[in-house]
Amino acid sequence: MQYNVISTDNHINEPPTVYVDRVPARFKDKAPRIMRAADGGDGWSYDGSQPKAGFGLGVTGAMTKQNYKEYKLGGIKWEEVPEGNYDGAAHIKANELDGVDAAAIYPAAVDGANRLADRELALACIRAYNDWLIDDFCSADPRRLLSLAYIPVDDPIEVAVAEAERVIEKGAKGLYLPLPKEIGYHDPMYDPIWKVATQGRVPVTMHRPGGTGVSRREMPASWGGAEATIYMAPGMNIVGIVQKFFCCINPISNMIFTGVFERFPDLHFIAGEVNCGWVPELAALMDQEFERQRWWAHPPFETMPSTYLGRNVFVTMLDDYVGARFANQDPPTARTAMFSSDYPHSTTLWPNSQEIIAKMTEGMSPELKHDILAGNAVRAYNLN
Repeated sequence: MQYNVISTDNHINEPPTVYVDRVPARFKDKAPRIMRAADGGDGWSYDGSQPKAGFGLGVTGAMTKQNYKEYKLGGIKWEEVPEGNYDGAAHIKANELDGVDAAAIYPAAVDGANRLADRELALACIRAYNDWLIDDFCSADPRRLLSLAYIPVDDPIEVAVAEAERVIEKGAKGLYLPLPKEIGYHDPMYDPIWKVATQGRVPVTMHRPGGTGVSRREMPASWGGAEATIYMAPGMNIVGIVQKFFCCINPISNMIFTGVFERFPDLHFIAGEVNCGWVPELAALMDQEFERQRWWAHPPFETMPSTYLGRNVFVTMLDDYVGARFANQDPPTARTAMFSSDYPHSTTLWPNSQEIIAKMTEGMSPELKHDILAGNAVRAYNLN
């Protein structure tokens, strides 16, 4: 298939009964489900209690077509949610309206299911989500909908590896890794997952802040979940969104300097929704300090750290005009950045991606424009 524009960061909202219908019978009464929320909308309940908030920022971008004055934190009912959130064929049509050929699909409510204390129930929900994503949603056209299966990294590593192997066999196009509780992804304990991913020729991918690669213990409070950001005082609720664009500098540099990509030279690591304007400075600082400090620090590799950017490490960008300008003169940024529309969230470019792309890539060579819009994603996802 010829790809001209790939959105490397799209999202879904699972249908109301995806867990109730798919978990084993003994879990059905306890499975997560959509209920009427305290704010009058519909939201996910993970323990049978009334949700605090209904759907909001996770759907409002597509609902309003980027009409920022109509954005809502919550209070949205399920029947208002656009069909492209939960139906693969409708998602493809939404992409086509936006001039997008294919999209990588990131998760939603399953992250809450993964936090359930009942690990048997949590794992049943994760398997249910992955089956729905691959067998139902992305089956509308797996070339146009790239399934990112959810991997339970906080369970014993053999459990995570088993699920990774299972979903790759089913046809998953990538492995989504949530934020680990204690130990960041630079630790060798995750090597079995990297081995499965490289053998299966699929990338591992994280998303801000749920996939920063550090642990929840290491994560700044302002990068936390809904309680730490969305419901903060006015001003802090916006700055939390801003700060998350810089959340993957630590995990990327941690993984590079601890030799993850030296041990697994074919591993592809994708950081979602983080933009790329910071990439030139990271590349320069990594190389500079490597040259200064390598003789006493003895890092487990010999090559310049920036060489891993665009070879093993990729990042997704939205309307990052600063990053696009840097890409014109900075090779690491040019080979690392991948376009995304973030449908249907509040930062989405949909349905105006083509207008934004034209402005953002003005003056770029055809080769560089193609790389950022599709070519880098083709390499990251092994689509050729």
